[in-house]
Amino acid sequence: MGGKFIVFEGVEGCGKTSQMQLCAAWLKNLGISVILTREPGGTELGVHLRRLLLEKKEDQPVAEVTELLLYAADRAQHVAQELVPNLAAGKYVLCDRYVDSTIAYQGYGRGLDMNLIQQLNQIATGGLTSDITIWLDVDVEIGLARKRGDAVGLDRIEQETIAFHRRVQQGYIDLAASSPSRIVRVDGSLSKEAVHKNIQKFLSLYLKDLP
Repeated sequence: MGGKFIVFEGVEGCGKTSQMQLCAAWLKNLGISVILTREPGGTELGVHLRRLLLEKKEDQPVAEVTELLLYAADRAQHVAQELVPNLAAGKYVLCDRYVDSTIAYQGYGRGLDMNLIQQLNQIATGGLTSDITIWLDVDVEIGLARKRGDAVGLDRIEQETIAFHRRVQQGYIDLAASSPSRIVRVDGSLSKEAVHKNIQKFLSLYLKDLP
């Protein structure tokens, strides 16, 4: 594949969306063709799955395994329809969440079987991994406070307990420790401008080393 696959990860309110947009603008100024996408919801089918996954209905709770399977279905469609074709076309794909989110949220957060999660991720992705994953590390309470300050209400995942979100954060800590060549930690508690400068600094070095 000619393109590069850059994923942005982190707990709720870490600033992924803002940093992806800033990064995309910077890369475009360098003359690089960039695509912005997300999981769940990166395809037309995914938009419907995202609504099912994130809307909270007290009388119709989503079972944990159902949640896992819906995320896998969204990912499978996303990989086939968006990721693989755009990477093959030589584009840089910036993606808001990917397989590490499932490990952190459904594995660490929900406590679901890691072997099952790994198997589903493998089936859904066909082995496609990120070239670089930027983990925006921010304390869960700071992140949730940011989300509560937004005009829109909290979604089903954001409304989970603080204990759940701390387990998710531990998932990211462990993932970064186990994959240091793929996952780059960036301090997400800094100002938006400072975070972007740090990402830009790292990606500048990364781009310089490309053949």
